[in-house]
Amino acid sequence: MSEQYLTAKARPPYAKAAATANIQDYETTYATSVADPKTYWAKASTEIDWYQPWDKVFDSSDAPFYKWFVGGKTNMVLNAIDRHVAGRRKDQLALIWEGEPCDAAGKPKEVRTFTYGELQREVNKFANVLKLYGLQTGDVVAIYTGRCPEQAIAMLACAKLGIVHNVVYGGLSVDALKSRVEDSQAKLLVTADGCYLANKIVELKHIANESVAQCPSVETVITIRRTGHLNNSPQPAGAKQVWWDVAMAIASDECETVALDAESPFFIIYTSGSTGRPKGVLHTLGGYMVDVQHTLKNVLDIKDGDTLFCTSDAGWVVGHSIVLYGPLMHGITTIMYEGGPAIPNPGRWWDIIERYKVTLFFTAPTGVRGLMRFGDDWPNKYNKRSMRLMACAGEPLNPEAWEWFNKVIGGGDTCIIDNWWQTETARPMISNLPILPLKPGSCNRAMHGIEIDVVDDEGNTVPANAEGNLVIKGPWPGMLRTIYGDPERYVSQYWSKYAKQGWYLTGDAAKFDEDGYLWVIGRTDDVIKVSGYRLGTAEVESALVSHPQVAEAAVIGLPHPVRGNAIHAYVILKMGVENHPGLPEELRAHVGKVMGPIAKPESVTIVSLLPKTRSGKIMRRVLKARALGEPEGDTSTIEG
Repeated sequence: MSEQYLTAKARPPYAKAAATANIQDYETTYATSVADPKTYWAKASTEIDWYQPWDKVFDSSDAPFYKWFVGGKTNMVLNAIDRHVAGRRKDQLALIWEGEPCDAAGKPKEVRTFTYGELQREVNKFANVLKLYGLQTGDVVAIYTGRCPEQAIAMLACAKLGIVHNVVYGGLSVDALKSRVEDSQAKLLVTADGCYLANKIVELKHIANESVAQCPSVETVITIRRTGHLNNSPQPAGAKQVWWDVAMAIASDECETVALDAESPFFIIYTSGSTGRPKGVLHTLGGYMVDVQHTLKNVLDIKDGDTLFCTSDAGWVVGHSIVLYGPLMHGITTIMYEGGPAIPNPGRWWDIIERYKVTLFFTAPTGVRGLMRFGDDWPNKYNKRSMRLMACAGEPLNPEAWEWFNKVIGGGDTCIIDNWWQTETARPMISNLPILPLKPGSCNRAMHGIEIDVVDDEGNTVPANAEGNLVIKGPWPGMLRTIYGDPERYVSQYWSKYAKQGWYLTGDAAKFDEDGYLWVIGRTDDVIKVSGYRLGTAEVESALVSHPQVAEAAVIGLPHPVRGNAIHAYVILKMGVENHPGLPEELRAHVGKVMGPIAKPESVTIVSLLPKTRSGKIMRRVLKARALGEPEGDTSTIEG
């Protein structure tokens, strides 16, 4: 991180957003929430509807397998659809879907919309299809599609019946899908003939067939007709083959929503694998619902009538909480876009914002940096003034990208919410808020009900500006409950290091500055020790991206005979910038100027692509393995 940002004074909050923010007093409400979290979350639980009230807000008798809202009965569909249809939102738009393909004029060929009433009917019909093929409460359904309305309908239908859904990012490899289906023992797979992504057809059914042929737990495969492009691959032995449209045509649109225990398994989602073997994170119903409903109200400042556009996929937790469940619980309109951000041109996202008058925009830093490569002209073609708030999460948003996002996309007065969270946390844990002063590059403060600290390996709080382990000092309602089928791994990975204190280990390195702002450095295994100095990969990468010719960067540490480790950088240049022999040395010198000589990379390699997970996180361990000529390990989550 550039020193100018680390030492700068906090900027005042955006005046327009702060004046109307849902929360006006962070300090008092935060202090109350951590002083008496049981009372705080008990009050928050009144924001959702219950079939039966809970008896006990929190149960720690089997720590760290914590329970929340014990004895309560509810359902996601009760809160995300049914209560809106029974009230005043039956005819309000719930979901807008836009396909990737465009006509010669650059207009989308396919747009589908669903009111809350229409969405309820579609969900009821597919719930009846699931029942027809023998699915019951507690069973697992795997969903392997592109971003399409049927993906959302399938997720909600599972939720309605208490069936656990396992959404797998459309386009992962045969082995990746197979491992997730096998691990979850899914009985039914929802897939599609294909999907459109970056001007290509991803042959989902081909991949699904090969995977299911090796997964005896799968009894039925339901296929959506999306591209009309079916390959000639053999059908998997044993599994029934059903067309989505054929099954839906005969299904009733009436189906009762099941009252479920608050601690019922809700969904399994596999982590992106940026640091190793993917694992199935299990979330349960009541705690997830209360936490996501309440926290997003503050973090995204959701208001009645909002239209939210989140660029994520449901194969990532952001797709669950921000694309689907969060906005639907709040009764607003959510936009799902199928394809890539630069199809048919780099203005696609900004065109969507203009056409639908988007008020809330949520994306990942890799998306911001990727489009920043194309310069200012494309976003400047579109009217983006409908936006009240822009949010970014997934990895650190380097200050240079923050400044471009702020000036070019937000016009300098649209509130930016940089936030930190994980698959395991279900929702933002550390975030800016519209009322808080902010620093570009910092994700700011802990959210309500969450205590954080930066500590050394013994659990001692480290001084300001010193790096340490980011920990969460206790449980919260939306937390994961276990690693599916592997409770020992759940304990050892998250709770064993600071078992005495009862703290959750995030696996990220971070530091507080003198003003109490948190700066996430990156995964603890993404911290490079050079000549005894600890350097975060995110800091060095940010220094590289601050060079006017660099769009993206990734750095790794490789063994060095004198310094222990040396930094090696991989850089993607901005569009229109040509590589030349002196550029790598110029970039090395630039990092030395920004961060000091100790941070100068040993080498800089200009590349056209970086290995990334489906959520946009750079897989530095893959780069390191390639550089050392070692096995790359699990690469199933590399996108593209």
